[in-house]
Amino acid sequence: MQPAVYILASDRNGTLYAGVTSDLMARTWQHREHVVDGFSKRHGVTKLVWFELHATMEYAIQREKQIKKWNRAWKLELIEEANPYWNDLWPEITGQAKTLDSRFRGNDEQKQTR
Repeated sequence: MQPAVYILASDRNGTLYAGVTSDLMARTWQHREHVVDGFSKRHGVTKLVWFELHATMEYAIQREKQIKKWNRAWKLELIEEANPYWNDLWPEITGQAKTLDSRFRGNDEQKQTR
């Protein structure tokens, strides 16, 4: 398992939740299925919109604390840099994504050049 910092959202520009875990897939599933009572269950925050993997739990915890201190605008910018369409990244972490870079593209349409 690799330590990760993650952000969940209720919807695009909705309620946000930042967390840290040693098992991103298991923890995201817990949020999605409302297994644990708490903030994410009360506010319907189940959509994984951003995550960052770390080499150690210590680094992941430091990063989570940093992000939790940020204002909302900075968190939105962080999400939109990596996931401009606010796609749910659950398929990516469970191996159900169509392509490895789908997190960054947002869709399969390509712009045509003239």
